[in-house]
Amino acid sequence: MPNRKVHGDKLTAFLDAKVEQYNSLDFIALDPISIPHQFSKRQDIEIAGFLAATLAWGQRVTIINKCKELLQMMGNTPHDFLLHHTLSDLKSIEHFKHRTFNTTDTLYFIESLSSYYKKHDSLEDAFVVPTTDTTIEVGLINFHKIFFSLPDFPTRTCKHVSTPIRKSACKRLSMFLRWMVRQDDKGVDFGIWKRISPSQLVCPCDVHVERVARKLNLISRKGMNWQTALELTSNLRKLDPVDPVKYDFALFGLGIMERY
Repeated sequence: MPNRKVHGDKLTAFLDAKVEQYNSLDFIALDPISIPHQFSKRQDIEIAGFLAATLAWGQRVTIINKCKELLQMMGNTPHDFLLHHTLSDLKSIEHFKHRTFNTTDTLYFIESLSSYYKKHDSLEDAFVVPTTDTTIEVGLINFHKIFFSLPDFPTRTCKHVSTPIRKSACKRLSMFLRWMVRQDDKGVDFGIWKRISPSQLVCPCDVHVERVARKLNLISRKGMNWQTALELTSNLRKLDPVDPVKYDFALFGLGIMERY
């Protein structure tokens, strides 16, 4: 694909065609979204999706293998494990590690999620924002506060759960929210959360998405942070105000598959 600028209606048509190309079942196998697709129970999908998104940095094959390893340690029934595990059950996973995500992080994730699911039926409750909110920003901030609300939480673990308060682009959480909220007939995203609108989502911004978006003049800000993610999403909303984050498929596909 040549390095060229695409504008106006041509840009919309170009990206819509790429969404159609990459938003397909073929996308699932080599993507971390394949992890929650192994489950059918709503809570298992949420938990597996959250863990997969959290661990989603590095080579995709490694990410998928490490996610499978962690979930196997939870008996491949993550919701049941969170509700009913014993101290001896934790012994089997206390050595889990993926890059800088270590034992301390794993055990706190389990403790925090366990505490949450003993009080709530769905992780959606932690992210919901008023329908009048343009984006999910407040939901991300609230989720971070809830997740680290347990006494004596390990400070080091905070780096694994992003928040706009720290100016993070929140790439992995935005990806997780896309999985849970977006709904179409393609079978990739789940669309099991109904109280958050797809129009409130923010586009996940990894290095590939950022590179393509800059080439297409969808980003002008320097650096990658929360405001940059909002700028990209605002420009995508001009192309589709109802479902702007569908273009994540196009930008990611162009960046990874086509080296645009």
